[in-house]
Amino acid sequence: MTLTELAAPTLRPQAEQIADYTAYLPERHTAPQSWYASVADARLHWYDLIAGFPERLDIHDPIGRYQRRMQFELEAMASRHHLFFALTRPQVRFDPAAAIQWGFFSLKLTLPLLVGQAKKRDSITFELTVPFAATLKKPTVKLTANFVTLNWGGLVEAYSVHDILQAHAPDKVPCEVVYVGQTHDPEAQLARAQLPALQKLHAKHKEDFDTLLLVQQFDVKVNCASGDPAELPHNAHPRAAAVLQGERMDLLEAALIRHFEGTAAETRRPAERQARRERVTAVQQANNLVQFTLDLEWPEMGAYDTIGSALAAAAPRHLLSCFVADDDVVVSRMTPPAPAGGAKVKRQV
Repeated sequence: MTLTELAAPTLRPQAEQIADYTAYLPERHTAPQSWYASVADARLHWYDLIAGFPERLDIHDPIGRYQRRMQFELEAMASRHHLFFALTRPQVRFDPAAAIQWGFFSLKLTLPLLVGQAKKRDSITFELTVPFAATLKKPTVKLTANFVTLNWGGLVEAYSVHDILQAHAPDKVPCEVVYVGQTHDPEAQLARAQLPALQKLHAKHKEDFDTLLLVQQFDVKVNCASGDPAELPHNAHPRAAAVLQGERMDLLEAALIRHFEGTAAETRRPAERQARRERVTAVQQANNLVQFTLDLEWPEMGAYDTIGSALAAAAPRHLLSCFVADDDVVVSRMTPPAPAGGAKVKRQV
């Protein structure tokens, strides 16, 4: 038997398979593009509740349903091209051993708090809104360290301590970005708290800080003489659309890492940095991208809308001008225009 006969046959894709693959590649424009990306939706999740070894959830309990719903939402994000921030804030808990207080002839409720590693006593006061399904005029209140439940007879509401602070805290303690990432992941590591970089950061900060996840959906408007490639009929196919969306999120992620983490973040290995540089250049060339603007603003985040990092000053809005040069994203922070009049909407409890 000859060596040729012994050699394993080389597998070659069929012509139909090649045609099927190329059919899903997005159609491109050759005209230069510029992008304007803004936050279309943002959701906050308390990462500490799923990190480590969480207790087995009881879906018959309001708190168990709350936590399972959060897991479902994070699992759903694994199939979507969204970005997330890992945020840290000073540790805060409810004090179940202390008494709650009601206002006279009102639904004004005061809940006791323990703040920081020193367990400094504090409190938060807010007015309850009676839900439509309530059968009681005033709810029965139960506290755990992490949650408050309001039993209105007809239904039971559960809120975490960060839900209450986000909606009603009078002082705005800045949230610090310690990590920027993408939710798209076939293994759904984020929802299972198995993302290695986040595991290390959580272990580092958990004694003094709470860790939150801010998941953000971005809207990208394309300025191009030939129009937005995403609007081409060929790119309406889900796979072609996913390729375009993934490219855009890759560039936005690179810019946000540069802005909030810098070029030498300890959570980024050299191989990851090099792969990102190559990806940034490839995406910029494929889209003939000249410049893009990132407008970060979180009007529905209540008391948690002031965000910064060790490198970026905290603010309720970050306006960034970005372009690609020398295989990297160059980011310049701009002064946002004066905000329009009108009050921000807060989620009521």
